[in-house]
Amino acid sequence: MPKSKSPKTPRNAFYAQSGGVTAVINASAAGVIEACRKHKKHIGKLYAGRHGIVGALTEDLIDTGKESSEAIKALRHTPSGAFGSARYKLKGIDQDRAKYERLIEVFKAHDIGYFFYNGGNDSMDTAHKVSKIGAELGYPVVCVGVPKTVDNDLPITDCCPGFGSVAKYVAVSTREAALDVASMARTSTKVFILEVMGRHAGWIAAAAGLAGKGPKDAPHIILFPEITFDREKFLAKVKNSVETAGYCVVVVSEGVKDANGKFLADAGTQDAFGHTQLGGAAPEIARIVKEGLGYKYHWAVADYLQRAARHIASKTDVEQAYAVGKAAVEYAIKGQNAVLPVIVRKSSKPYRWEIRSAPIEAVANVEKKVPRHYVTADGFGITAACRRYLEPLIAGEDYPPFKNGLPEYVKLKNAPVRRKLKTNFKV
Repeated sequence: MPKSKSPKTPRNAFYAQSGGVTAVINASAAGVIEACRKHKKHIGKLYAGRHGIVGALTEDLIDTGKESSEAIKALRHTPSGAFGSARYKLKGIDQDRAKYERLIEVFKAHDIGYFFYNGGNDSMDTAHKVSKIGAELGYPVVCVGVPKTVDNDLPITDCCPGFGSVAKYVAVSTREAALDVASMARTSTKVFILEVMGRHAGWIAAAAGLAGKGPKDAPHIILFPEITFDREKFLAKVKNSVETAGYCVVVVSEGVKDANGKFLADAGTQDAFGHTQLGGAAPEIARIVKEGLGYKYHWAVADYLQRAARHIASKTDVEQAYAVGKAAVEYAIKGQNAVLPVIVRKSSKPYRWEIRSAPIEAVANVEKKVPRHYVTADGFGITAACRRYLEPLIAGEDYPPFKNGLPEYVKLKNAPVRRKLKTNFKV
Protein backbone atom coordinates (compact mmCIF):
# COMPACT_ATOMS: atom_id res chain seq x y z
CA MET A 1 0.00 0.00 0.00
CA PRO A 2 1.24 3.51 -0.78
CA LYS A 3 2.91 5.35 2.06
CA SER A 4 3.76 8.98 2.66
CA LYS A 5 6.55 10.25 4.85
CA SER A 6 5.40 11.23 8.32
CA PRO A 7 5.70 15.02 8.80
CA LYS A 8 8.23 16.40 11.27
CA THR A 9 5.72 18.98 12.50
CA PRO A 10 2.00 18.32 13.10
CA ARG A 11 -0.30 18.86 10.12
CA ASN A 12 -3.99 19.63 10.39
CA ALA A 13 -6.66 17.15 9.36
CA PHE A 14 -10.02 17.34 7.62
CA TYR A 15 -13.00 15.05 8.24
CA ALA A 16 -16.20 14.92 6.20
CA GLN A 17 -19.41 12.92 6.29
CA SER A 18 -20.89 11.91 2.96
CA GLY A 19 -24.14 10.58 1.52
CA GLY A 20 -27.02 9.19 3.53
CA VAL A 21 -26.32 9.28 7.25
CA THR A 22 -26.75 6.36 9.65
CA ALA A 23 -27.53 5.68 13.29
CA VAL A 24 -23.81 5.23 13.98
CA ILE A 25 -21.87 7.49 11.60
CA ASN A 26 -21.28 9.88 14.49
CA ALA A 27 -19.67 7.02 16.41
CA SER A 28 -17.10 6.90 13.59
CA ALA A 29 -16.72 10.67 13.92
CA ALA A 30 -16.06 10.24 17.64
CA GLY A 31 -13.45 7.60 16.83
CA VAL A 32 -11.68 9.94 14.40
CA ILE A 33 -11.80 12.98 16.71
CA GLU A 34 -10.71 11.20 19.89
CA ALA A 35 -7.87 9.47 18.04
CA CYS A 36 -6.68 12.77 16.56
CA ARG A 37 -6.66 14.33 20.03
CA LYS A 38 -4.42 11.51 21.24
CA HIS A 39 -1.89 12.02 18.46
CA LYS A 40 -0.94 15.68 18.82
CA LYS A 41 2.61 14.92 17.66
CA HIS A 42 1.24 14.13 14.22
CA ILE A 43 -2.07 15.97 13.94
CA GLY A 44 -2.61 19.58 14.95
CA LYS A 45 -6.20 20.71 14.49
CA LEU A 46 -9.04 18.62 13.14
CA TYR A 47 -11.51 20.44 10.94
CA ALA A 48 -14.83 19.06 9.73
CA GLY A 49 -16.64 20.02 6.57
CA ARG A 50 -20.00 21.67 7.08
CA HIS A 51 -22.22 19.47 4.93
CA GLY A 52 -19.43 17.16 3.92
CA ILE A 53 -17.23 17.77 0.92
CA VAL A 54 -19.27 20.88 0.11
CA GLY A 55 -17.76 22.46 3.23
CA ALA A 56 -14.27 21.87 1.86
CA LEU A 57 -15.08 23.29 -1.57
CA THR A 58 -16.67 26.43 -0.09
CA GLU A 59 -14.10 26.73 2.72
CA ASP A 60 -16.89 26.31 5.26
CA LEU A 61 -14.93 24.46 7.92
CA ILE A 62 -15.80 23.56 11.50
CA ASP A 63 -13.26 23.59 14.34
CA THR A 64 -13.84 20.36 16.24
CA GLY A 65 -11.35 21.55 18.85
CA LYS A 66 -14.04 23.85 20.23
CA GLU A 67 -16.07 20.86 21.36
CA SER A 68 -15.70 19.41 24.85
CA SER A 69 -14.55 15.85 25.38
CA GLU A 70 -18.01 15.13 26.84
CA ALA A 71 -19.73 16.35 23.66
CA ILE A 72 -17.47 14.24 21.45
CA LYS A 73 -18.08 11.22 23.65
CA ALA A 74 -21.84 11.80 23.29
CA LEU A 75 -21.51 11.56 19.52
CA ARG A 76 -21.14 7.83 20.01
CA HIS A 77 -24.82 7.54 20.88
CA THR A 78 -26.19 10.34 18.65
CA PRO A 79 -27.68 9.50 15.22
CA SER A 80 -27.54 11.49 11.97
CA GLY A 81 -24.55 13.52 10.77
CA ALA A 82 -23.37 15.92 13.46
CA PHE A 83 -21.50 18.12 10.96
CA GLY A 84 -23.97 17.78 8.12
CA SER A 85 -23.63 15.49 5.14
CA ALA A 86 -24.20 15.96 1.41
CA ARG A 87 -25.08 14.02 -1.69
CA TYR A 88 -22.46 15.64 -3.87
CA LYS A 89 -20.47 13.54 -6.28
CA LEU A 90 -17.18 14.66 -7.76
CA LYS A 91 -16.70 13.27 -11.24
CA GLY A 92 -13.39 12.17 -12.73
CA ILE A 93 -10.37 14.44 -12.36
CA ASP A 94 -10.46 15.32 -16.06
CA GLN A 95 -14.14 16.33 -15.82
CA ASP A 96 -14.04 18.08 -12.46
CA ARG A 97 -10.42 19.18 -12.27
CA ALA A 98 -11.29 22.68 -11.04
CA LYS A 99 -13.09 21.20 -8.02
CA TYR A 100 -10.19 18.92 -7.12
CA GLU A 101 -7.78 21.83 -7.45
CA ARG A 102 -10.07 23.87 -5.20
CA LEU A 103 -9.94 21.14 -2.54
CA ILE A 104 -6.16 21.19 -2.60
CA GLU A 105 -6.20 25.01 -2.48
CA VAL A 106 -8.35 24.93 0.67
CA PHE A 107 -6.25 22.17 2.22
CA LYS A 108 -3.08 24.12 1.52
CA ALA A 109 -4.50 27.33 2.99
CA HIS A 110 -5.31 25.54 6.24
CA ASP A 111 -2.23 23.30 6.32
CA ILE A 112 -4.38 20.16 6.01
CA GLY A 113 -2.26 17.09 5.43
CA TYR A 114 -4.81 14.41 6.31
CA PHE A 115 -8.22 13.79 4.77
CA PHE A 116 -10.70 11.40 6.40
CA TYR A 117 -13.76 10.74 4.23
CA ASN A 118 -16.64 8.95 5.96
CA GLY A 119 -18.87 7.45 3.28
CA GLY A 120 -19.72 4.67 0.86
CA ASN A 121 -18.72 3.58 -2.64
CA ASP A 122 -18.75 7.00 -4.30
CA SER A 123 -16.97 8.63 -1.37
CA MET A 124 -14.15 6.12 -1.47
CA ASP A 125 -13.72 6.92 -5.16
CA THR A 126 -13.45 10.64 -4.32
CA ALA A 127 -10.88 10.02 -1.57
CA HIS A 128 -8.79 7.96 -3.97
CA LYS A 129 -8.85 10.73 -6.58
CA VAL A 130 -7.95 13.41 -4.04
CA SER A 131 -4.89 11.39 -3.03
CA LYS A 132 -3.82 11.31 -6.69
CA ILE A 133 -4.45 14.97 -7.52
CA GLY A 134 -2.67 16.13 -4.35
CA ALA A 135 0.52 14.34 -5.35
CA GLU A 136 0.15 15.61 -8.91
CA LEU A 137 -0.12 19.22 -7.74
CA GLY A 138 2.84 18.93 -5.40
CA TYR A 139 0.75 19.01 -2.23
CA PRO A 140 0.46 15.40 -1.06
CA VAL A 141 -2.46 14.65 1.24
CA VAL A 142 -2.82 11.40 3.17
CA CYS A 143 -6.34 10.25 2.30
CA VAL A 144 -7.99 7.56 4.37
CA GLY A 145 -11.55 6.36 3.90
CA VAL A 146 -13.89 5.63 6.80
CA PRO A 147 -16.49 3.09 5.61
CA LYS A 148 -20.18 3.74 6.09
CA THR A 149 -23.38 2.64 4.39
CA VAL A 150 -26.65 1.17 5.58
CA ASP A 151 -26.86 -0.77 2.30
CA ASN A 152 -23.94 -3.02 3.36
CA ASP A 153 -22.73 -3.08 -0.24
CA LEU A 154 -19.02 -2.27 0.16
CA PRO A 155 -16.81 -5.19 -0.92
CA ILE A 156 -13.92 -6.70 1.07
CA THR A 157 -15.27 -5.67 4.49
CA ASP A 158 -17.36 -8.28 6.33
CA CYS A 159 -20.04 -5.67 6.91
CA CYS A 160 -20.47 -1.91 6.71
CA PRO A 161 -20.87 0.33 9.77
CA GLY A 162 -24.46 1.53 9.76
CA PHE A 163 -25.90 -1.70 8.42
CA GLY A 164 -26.11 -3.66 11.68
CA SER A 165 -28.35 -1.04 13.27
CA VAL A 166 -30.71 -0.63 10.32
CA ALA A 167 -30.86 -4.43 10.08
CA LYS A 168 -31.82 -4.64 13.74
CA TYR A 169 -34.49 -1.96 13.32
CA VAL A 170 -36.02 -3.67 10.29
CA ALA A 171 -36.00 -7.12 11.93
CA VAL A 172 -37.60 -5.75 15.10
CA SER A 173 -40.18 -3.72 13.16
CA THR A 174 -41.09 -6.71 11.00
CA ARG A 175 -41.61 -8.93 14.03
CA GLU A 176 -43.71 -6.35 15.86
CA ALA A 177 -45.83 -5.40 12.84
CA ALA A 178 -46.41 -9.09 12.09
CA LEU A 179 -47.89 -9.60 15.56
CA ASP A 180 -50.23 -6.69 14.92
CA VAL A 181 -51.38 -8.03 11.55
CA ALA A 182 -51.80 -11.58 12.87
CA SER A 183 -54.08 -10.37 15.63
CA MET A 184 -56.40 -8.59 13.17
CA ALA A 185 -56.19 -10.80 10.08
CA ARG A 186 -59.41 -12.77 10.59
CA THR A 187 -61.66 -9.75 10.09
CA SER A 188 -59.30 -7.06 8.79
CA THR A 189 -55.92 -6.68 7.09
CA LYS A 190 -54.61 -9.81 5.41
CA VAL A 191 -51.44 -8.42 3.82
CA PHE A 192 -48.87 -6.00 5.24
CA ILE A 193 -46.07 -4.64 3.06
CA LEU A 194 -42.94 -2.94 4.43
CA GLU A 195 -40.61 -1.13 2.04
CA VAL A 196 -36.96 -0.85 3.05
CA MET A 197 -33.85 0.70 1.52
CA GLY A 198 -31.59 -1.11 -0.91
CA ARG A 199 -31.12 0.07 -4.48
CA HIS A 200 -29.13 -2.80 -5.95
CA ALA A 201 -28.26 -4.89 -2.89
CA GLY A 202 -30.93 -6.53 -0.74
CA TRP A 203 -29.05 -6.80 2.54
CA ILE A 204 -31.58 -4.74 4.51
CA ALA A 205 -34.51 -6.70 3.11
CA ALA A 206 -32.65 -9.91 3.97
CA ALA A 207 -32.27 -8.73 7.56
CA ALA A 208 -36.07 -8.74 7.91
CA GLY A 209 -35.83 -12.51 7.58
CA LEU A 210 -34.35 -12.64 11.08
CA ALA A 211 -37.80 -11.74 12.45
CA GLY A 212 -39.03 -15.32 12.15
CA LYS A 213 -37.70 -18.88 11.99
CA GLY A 214 -40.64 -21.20 11.30
CA PRO A 215 -42.34 -21.63 7.87
CA LYS A 216 -45.44 -19.76 9.06
CA ASP A 217 -43.49 -16.94 10.69
CA ALA A 218 -43.24 -13.48 9.14
CA PRO A 219 -41.88 -12.24 6.89
CA HIS A 220 -43.53 -14.70 4.52
CA ILE A 221 -42.09 -12.98 1.46
CA ILE A 222 -38.91 -10.96 0.92
CA LEU A 223 -38.45 -9.23 -2.42
CA PHE A 224 -34.77 -8.74 -3.27
CA PRO A 225 -33.23 -6.46 -5.94
CA GLU A 226 -31.09 -9.45 -6.93
CA ILE A 227 -34.16 -11.57 -7.79
CA THR A 228 -36.33 -10.54 -10.75
CA PHE A 229 -39.90 -9.84 -9.67
CA ASP A 230 -42.37 -12.39 -11.05
CA ARG A 231 -45.94 -11.16 -10.60
CA GLU A 232 -47.74 -14.50 -10.87
CA LYS A 233 -45.24 -16.34 -8.69
CA PHE A 234 -45.52 -13.59 -6.10
CA LEU A 235 -49.33 -13.63 -6.03
CA ALA A 236 -49.35 -17.41 -5.67
CA LYS A 237 -47.03 -17.11 -2.67
CA VAL A 238 -49.19 -14.41 -1.08
CA LYS A 239 -52.32 -16.54 -1.55
CA ASN A 240 -50.64 -19.58 -0.06
CA SER A 241 -49.40 -17.60 2.97
CA VAL A 242 -52.85 -16.19 3.69
CA GLU A 243 -54.46 -19.61 3.36
CA THR A 244 -51.91 -21.39 5.57
CA ALA A 245 -50.81 -18.73 8.08
CA GLY A 246 -53.92 -16.56 7.99
CA TYR A 247 -52.03 -13.49 6.82
CA CYS A 248 -48.98 -12.42 4.80
CA VAL A 249 -46.15 -10.02 5.63
CA VAL A 250 -44.09 -8.82 2.67
CA VAL A 251 -40.79 -6.96 2.95
CA VAL A 252 -39.79 -5.31 -0.31
CA SER A 253 -36.52 -3.63 -1.18
CA GLU A 254 -36.89 -0.29 -2.94
CA GLY A 255 -34.68 -1.62 -5.74
CA VAL A 256 -36.84 -4.54 -6.89
CA LYS A 257 -36.94 -4.79 -10.69
CA ASP A 258 -39.23 -6.42 -13.24
CA ALA A 259 -38.23 -8.77 -16.06
CA ASN A 260 -37.25 -5.76 -18.21
CA GLY A 261 -34.81 -4.53 -15.57
CA LYS A 262 -36.99 -1.54 -14.63
CA PHE A 263 -37.38 -0.53 -10.98
CA LEU A 264 -40.92 -1.08 -9.74
CA ALA A 265 -40.46 2.14 -7.79
CA ASP A 266 -38.86 4.24 -10.57
CA ALA A 267 -39.96 7.83 -9.86
CA GLY A 268 -38.58 9.08 -13.19
CA THR A 269 -35.93 11.36 -11.66
CA GLN A 270 -32.30 11.10 -10.53
CA ASP A 271 -30.43 12.15 -7.39
CA ALA A 272 -27.14 14.07 -7.18
CA PHE A 273 -25.13 10.90 -7.72
CA GLY A 274 -26.95 10.11 -10.95
CA HIS A 275 -28.93 7.29 -9.34
CA THR A 276 -32.55 6.67 -10.28
CA GLN A 277 -34.76 8.27 -7.64
CA LEU A 278 -36.74 5.51 -6.00
CA GLY A 279 -39.80 5.50 -3.80
CA GLY A 280 -43.07 3.65 -4.05
CA ALA A 281 -42.26 -0.05 -4.20
CA ALA A 282 -44.66 -0.78 -1.31
CA PRO A 283 -47.73 0.92 -2.82
CA GLU A 284 -46.95 -0.71 -6.16
CA ILE A 285 -46.83 -4.14 -4.53
CA ALA A 286 -50.05 -3.28 -2.67
CA ARG A 287 -51.73 -2.41 -5.98
CA ILE A 288 -50.65 -5.76 -7.42
CA VAL A 289 -52.08 -7.58 -4.39
CA LYS A 290 -55.37 -5.70 -4.61
CA GLU A 291 -55.79 -6.28 -8.35
CA GLY A 292 -54.63 -9.89 -8.24
CA LEU A 293 -56.20 -11.18 -5.04
CA GLY A 294 -58.46 -8.49 -3.60
CA TYR A 295 -57.08 -8.83 -0.07
CA LYS A 296 -57.28 -5.94 2.33
CA TYR A 297 -53.78 -4.55 2.84
CA HIS A 298 -51.67 -1.93 4.58
CA TRP A 299 -48.23 -0.74 3.57
CA ALA A 300 -45.48 1.31 5.21
CA VAL A 301 -42.16 2.77 4.14
CA ALA A 302 -39.34 2.59 6.69
CA ASP A 303 -37.53 5.42 4.88
CA TYR A 304 -35.45 7.68 7.19
CA LEU A 305 -36.76 5.92 10.31
CA GLN A 306 -34.65 2.83 9.61
CA ARG A 307 -31.35 4.70 9.39
CA ALA A 308 -32.09 7.17 12.22
CA ALA A 309 -33.17 4.65 14.85
CA ARG A 310 -30.30 5.02 17.30
CA HIS A 311 -32.57 4.00 20.19
CA ILE A 312 -32.46 0.38 19.01
CA ALA A 313 -28.94 0.34 17.54
CA SER A 314 -26.85 -2.81 17.39
CA LYS A 315 -24.05 -2.81 19.95
CA THR A 316 -21.84 -4.64 17.45
CA ASP A 317 -22.49 -1.90 14.90
CA VAL A 318 -21.68 0.91 17.33
CA GLU A 319 -18.41 -0.72 18.33
CA GLN A 320 -17.39 -1.33 14.73
CA ALA A 321 -18.30 2.21 13.66
CA TYR A 322 -16.10 3.67 16.38
CA ALA A 323 -13.30 1.22 15.62
CA VAL A 324 -13.03 2.14 11.93
CA GLY A 325 -12.87 5.85 12.80
CA LYS A 326 -10.08 5.28 15.29
CA ALA A 327 -8.20 2.95 12.92
CA ALA A 328 -8.37 5.49 10.08
CA VAL A 329 -6.34 7.95 12.13
CA GLU A 330 -3.83 5.31 13.16
CA TYR A 331 -3.28 4.36 9.50
CA ALA A 332 -2.86 8.00 8.53
CA ILE A 333 -0.17 8.84 11.08
CA LYS A 334 1.74 5.76 9.90
CA GLY A 335 1.75 7.28 6.44
CA GLN A 336 -0.66 4.82 4.86
CA ASN A 337 -2.32 6.64 1.98
CA ALA A 338 -5.40 5.76 -0.13
CA VAL A 339 -6.52 3.03 2.26
CA LEU A 340 -9.51 2.38 4.48
CA PRO A 341 -10.10 0.19 7.53
CA VAL A 342 -12.25 -2.89 6.85
CA ILE A 343 -13.88 -5.40 9.18
CA VAL A 344 -12.62 -8.97 8.98
CA ARG A 345 -14.72 -11.78 10.46
CA LYS A 346 -12.61 -14.32 12.32
CA SER A 347 -15.52 -16.49 13.51
CA SER A 348 -19.33 -16.38 13.60
CA LYS A 349 -20.08 -18.30 16.81
CA PRO A 350 -18.88 -16.57 18.85
CA TYR A 351 -18.64 -13.57 16.59
CA ARG A 352 -15.06 -12.31 16.48
CA TRP A 353 -13.75 -9.60 14.23
CA GLU A 354 -10.75 -7.36 13.71
CA ILE A 355 -9.83 -4.28 11.70
CA ARG A 356 -7.39 -4.39 8.79
CA SER A 357 -6.48 -1.93 6.06
CA ALA A 358 -7.38 -2.31 2.40
CA PRO A 359 -6.66 -0.16 -0.68
CA ILE A 360 -9.42 2.32 -1.41
CA GLU A 361 -9.36 1.60 -5.14
CA ALA A 362 -10.50 -1.97 -4.41
CA VAL A 363 -13.68 -0.62 -2.82
CA ALA A 364 -14.48 2.49 -4.87
CA ASN A 365 -17.56 2.16 -7.10
CA VAL A 366 -17.94 -1.59 -6.46
CA GLU A 367 -21.17 -3.00 -5.01
CA LYS A 368 -21.43 -6.21 -2.96
CA LYS A 369 -24.76 -7.89 -3.53
CA VAL A 370 -26.55 -10.64 -1.63
CA PRO A 371 -25.15 -13.94 -2.96
CA ARG A 372 -27.66 -16.37 -4.45
CA HIS A 373 -26.95 -19.04 -1.83
CA TYR A 374 -28.16 -16.59 0.84
CA VAL A 375 -31.62 -16.61 -0.78
CA THR A 376 -33.99 -19.59 -0.65
CA ALA A 377 -34.66 -21.58 -3.83
CA ASP A 378 -38.04 -19.89 -4.38
CA GLY A 379 -36.41 -16.45 -4.14
CA PHE A 380 -38.62 -15.26 -1.25
CA GLY A 381 -36.59 -15.90 1.91
CA ILE A 382 -33.17 -16.22 3.51
CA THR A 383 -31.17 -19.41 3.98
CA ALA A 384 -29.45 -20.70 7.10
CA ALA A 385 -26.15 -19.41 5.72
CA CYS A 386 -27.57 -15.90 5.43
CA ARG A 387 -28.95 -16.12 8.96
CA ARG A 388 -25.52 -17.15 10.28
CA TYR A 389 -23.99 -14.14 8.56
CA LEU A 390 -26.61 -11.63 9.75
CA GLU A 391 -27.33 -12.62 13.35
CA PRO A 392 -24.04 -11.43 14.91
CA LEU A 393 -24.39 -8.03 13.21
CA ILE A 394 -27.57 -7.11 15.09
CA ALA A 395 -26.39 -8.52 18.41
CA GLY A 396 -26.35 -6.50 21.60
CA GLU A 397 -28.01 -3.29 22.74
CA ASP A 398 -26.33 0.07 23.20
CA TYR A 399 -29.09 2.36 24.42
CA PRO A 400 -28.56 6.13 24.50
CA PRO A 401 -29.26 7.95 27.77
CA PHE A 402 -32.93 8.85 28.25
CA LYS A 403 -34.48 11.88 29.95
CA ASN A 404 -38.18 12.48 30.47
CA GLY A 405 -38.91 9.43 28.36
CA LEU A 406 -36.88 10.53 25.33
CA PRO A 407 -33.32 9.80 24.21
CA GLU A 408 -30.83 12.60 24.82
CA TYR A 409 -28.65 13.41 21.83
CA VAL A 410 -25.85 15.95 21.60
CA LYS A 411 -25.92 19.05 19.42
CA LEU A 412 -22.46 20.40 18.69
CA LYS A 413 -21.41 24.05 18.59
CA ASN A 414 -19.95 23.59 15.10
CA ALA A 415 -17.85 26.74 15.45
CA PRO A 416 -16.70 28.06 12.06
CA VAL A 417 -13.05 28.37 11.08
CA ARG A 418 -11.91 31.76 9.79
CA ARG A 419 -11.65 31.79 6.01
CA LYS A 420 -8.21 32.37 4.50
CA LEU A 421 -8.98 32.44 0.79
CA LYS A 422 -10.28 35.52 -0.95
CA THR A 423 -12.02 33.63 -3.71
CA ASN A 424 -15.45 32.05 -3.25
CA PHE A 425 -16.46 28.78 -4.87
CA LYS A 426 -19.98 27.92 -5.92
CA VAL A 427 -21.23 24.33 -5.89
